[in-house]
Amino acid sequence: MKISKGSNAAKELLDDLGFDEITDIPIDLFASGLNATVIETDLINCDGKITFGKDKVIIKVDSKISFPARKRFVLAHEIGHLVMHRNYSLPPETFLNLSLIAGLENHMKSGVQEVEANEFAGELLMPEKIFLEAAHGRKFSPALLKSLAERFKASITAVAFRCLYFDLHPFALFYIENGIQRYWRKSSSFRVWVPEVKNGLEPPSNSVAMEYIRSNYDFIYKQDDKAQLIKKSTWFDIERLRQEENDIYEYCIPTKSNKSVLSVVWEN
Repeated sequence: MKISKGSNAAKELLDDLGFDEITDIPIDLFASGLNATVIETDLINCDGKITFGKDKVIIKVDSKISFPARKRFVLAHEIGHLVMHRNYSLPPETFLNLSLIAGLENHMKSGVQEVEANEFAGELLMPEKIFLEAAHGRKFSPALLKSLAERFKASITAVAFRCLYFDLHPFALFYIENGIQRYWRKSSSFRVWVPEVKNGLEPPSNSVAMEYIRSNYDFIYKQDDKAQLIKKSTWFDIERLRQEENDIYEYCIPTKSNKSVLSVVWEN
């Protein structure tokens, strides 16, 4: 885990305000306490925007967002801009499609400010000390991700990236949009080789991600079946894997609205 400007800024804000966490505080009221006016309106091609006026700050959130945890992350991200980037020139499209992925994938194009705001949001909504305590000693699984998401009123996607940030388990994330793999990242403890060339191509034909694509992004596995045992060679270079590797599982989070799948792949 590297030192993050965004995470540090969120820690300092919580400390200055005297909060250990803000899980039970409506995020729009929290923003109002920082002198920002929150408006829900119809936005095109983005989830949220922030506008700095001479005396006021306006945060707009797309009214089409129906998932409360996603809306909460959008606002936390914009609060990150409020705290860290008041004097910066920000791009109008703060989010494109899946917010966490967009901030990472567009790092060079949109600027480091988007990554910093995502890291700020992660720390603001899931403070390091409390998050690590909540995850400590628990087996990595879809059930753990769901439990942490409920605990912190966050999306499972945001929780998965938080686990990756802290390297809590050997695992990797693959993001597929419109049937094409756009992005992947793995924890440093996951000692496998993922060919970079897979980006820009379809996911493996025998992957669980491809099953969801073929099912039109409907949920096809439920409860205990969400973790599917897969072949090591599905996502990884089998020739470079150690023979003593543990079983590999894949769990997918489909989003039908933007035809995307986040695939979580881990060692048991």
